[in-house]
Amino acid sequence: MEFRSAQSTHAVCGFCQSTVVRQGDVLSRIGKMAELFDDHSPLQLFATGTYNKRPFTLIGRLQYKTTDGTWAEWNAFFDDGTNGWLAEDNGAYVFTQPDTQSMNMPPADRYVVGRSVSVSGKPYTVASNVSAQLISAQGELPKLPPLGQAFDVVELRSASGEVISIDYTGTPPVVSQGTAVLLDDLALKGLKDASTKEEKGRQFNCPHCGAPVTVALATSKSITCGSCNSVIDLSQGIGAELKAATQDEPVQPLIPLGSLGQLQGVQWQVVGFQHRTGVAPGDDEHFGWSEYLLYNQKRGFSFLVDSEEGWSLVRPTTGAPTMTSSTARSASYMGTTYDLKYSYEAETNYVCGEFYWVVQRGQKTSNKDFASGKRLLSMEKTPSELVWSSGDQIAFDVVAKAFGLEDKKDLLKRDDAAPFSPAKSIGFGTMFVVLVIILILLSMLSRCSSCDPRVENCSSSSSSRSSGGSFGGFSGGGGHK
Repeated sequence: MEFRSAQSTHAVCGFCQSTVVRQGDVLSRIGKMAELFDDHSPLQLFATGTYNKRPFTLIGRLQYKTTDGTWAEWNAFFDDGTNGWLAEDNGAYVFTQPDTQSMNMPPADRYVVGRSVSVSGKPYTVASNVSAQLISAQGELPKLPPLGQAFDVVELRSASGEVISIDYTGTPPVVSQGTAVLLDDLALKGLKDASTKEEKGRQFNCPHCGAPVTVALATSKSITCGSCNSVIDLSQGIGAELKAATQDEPVQPLIPLGSLGQLQGVQWQVVGFQHRTGVAPGDDEHFGWSEYLLYNQKRGFSFLVDSEEGWSLVRPTTGAPTMTSSTARSASYMGTTYDLKYSYEAETNYVCGEFYWVVQRGQKTSNKDFASGKRLLSMEKTPSELVWSSGDQIAFDVVAKAFGLEDKKDLLKRDDAAPFSPAKSIGFGTMFVVLVIILILLSMLSRCSSCDPRVENCSSSSSSRSSGGSFGGFSGGGGHK
């Protein structure tokens, strides 16, 4: 077994999964590693690329999991002898390198999701605080956490897209810093082929009705049975006891699962669908929208959202937009200010297809939607994670053309909203007119309340009812880890 990097202390044999530790010139076998799960990643060992004009080679991989999903970290060995990590989280990529400065990071339980913290004088937002464990490894590695042993991982994100990862596998914790990257920007060579999910996959019988169910994406944590529409939890693996929840009143997606379509220059495949509802605080009227989970091997996952206000394409951001407070009426992201449009509680009502997180009927999040023209920004919050998504409104005929549904274009047509703009200030003249109208209405109401029906007609021939004022659906599900 050959070690390429002088910093590598462990290696996992690709043939027998034996784990070898290096101490000086002595190699010792310390056990056997669990087999890798096939995550359909385009990355593989010995793929080469460039980061900040520095060539590197992928020489190792660690696979982790949490209760909500899985992710991988690839050991990138630079030609100058140093190394970094290319983290792959459901198709999103972050390149980090070990922090060279000494940072005294507080315990993991001090980090509250959604709170702002300062690191070296720069503001960050706590994006996630989860418990993770190593489930497998491959190749050369400068570190190797105990297999299956839980540890805390905290992730901080700045408005400019910088990421700080704090790994509490030891004391003091390991701190890495980096930024989000696209695979194309890394000029990678030696990748796997194919941009759509493979149709072959794992198969099992539905625990509710017994019908065969095939899982095409190995990273899927939830899937629905095509026969009885039950939602099946795959988070513990197919070999474990499967949990299923039945669903009534199935919602048929307008874009069939498996459909291929090109949006914004990227070829996407529809792999999941969910219908959600929202209600504003203090309101009793619900509104609904649908989300299509799209997959591309190099770009990961995006969400095509179908709401009463039209269609939009959004995806989780790497950077954390900033708000002056939790009740702020605006948010700033990448130099653009977005105005708050809606604030509501969201709930998932129906799902079908595959999802990279554990999706459940009745799953709830607290949402805020912001807009700037046709640009959209959304925040979803749960107790363990804060997820921001950004995207754009798109026309219904663009969606129809992308997925070859021109003959059903009328079904996709929505009252596409005009670009959002915040309300302008009200002038004195406008205020005077409004005041006069209010006085007239009060006079009419007073007159009607004292009206004698034996002498006058006191009834009203018209009425109006608020629609609730919210049409959510900018949001996309999923998370960072």
